[in-house]
Amino acid sequence: MTKNFLTRAAVFAAGLLLSATALASGGGNLQHAGTDLNDKASLQRGAKLFVNYCGGCHSLKYLRYATIAQDLGLSEEEVQNNLNFTGGKIGDHIVSSMTPAMGVAAFGKAPPDLSLIARVRGSDWIYTYLKSFYLDESRPVGWNNTLFANASMPNPLWELQGVQQPVFGRKTASGEMPVEGFTISQPGSQDAAQFDQSVRDITAFLEYAGEPVALKRQNVGVWAILFLVFFAFVAWLLKQEYWRDVH
Repeated sequence: MTKNFLTRAAVFAAGLLLSATALASGGGNLQHAGTDLNDKASLQRGAKLFVNYCGGCHSLKYLRYATIAQDLGLSEEEVQNNLNFTGGKIGDHIVSSMTPAMGVAAFGKAPPDLSLIARVRGSDWIYTYLKSFYLDESRPVGWNNTLFANASMPNPLWELQGVQQPVFGRKTASGEMPVEGFTISQPGSQDAAQFDQSVRDITAFLEYAGEPVALKRQNVGVWAILFLVFFAFVAWLLKQEYWRDVH
């Protein structure tokens, strides 16, 4: 029994070490997204930003337009006019107009579906990633990313954020110059606080897209707790009545 316990502990420790290594290789130092799935206004803004700046390349193949309308408190007309630019029906899945072949021709690889990106990477990773693009003329796409180096995609939000230039630190022993910060060489349409909120809204929407049922589960959870409290009160009354007869 002791040997099994030690073996499991060793496996668990190794898993933590691998996770930490993977995080470090992905850039680490994630910024806190601060998303709130109960904020429907944020989810609505995030949906609009996603279809305008991300949906041209990336799909959400596990999510339907009708589901967005129901969950985010939007009418069918609002969804079709503001969130559906592919001409699909309200019951269709959200699929990008960019085909895999077009993606390969433009970026060297097909843009991935983002239905489950928040469940795979986490909200903090998405938030940090979208804020970490910087101009890099040595790259074919003209951009790079400190969290996900040599990403195949350009900065989709540069019009909002502005053009971000890297501030390099001292050269390392390997000859590399790490990026230690950024400066904005060309302002975007939003200031820093506004841009942070826009990225937070997109992140919240992708978090919702990864598990739409989470919204319903939270509401059901409240009623379940209230039922348990009520049931506990009834059980207490029954106990009082039973022991009154016993005594």
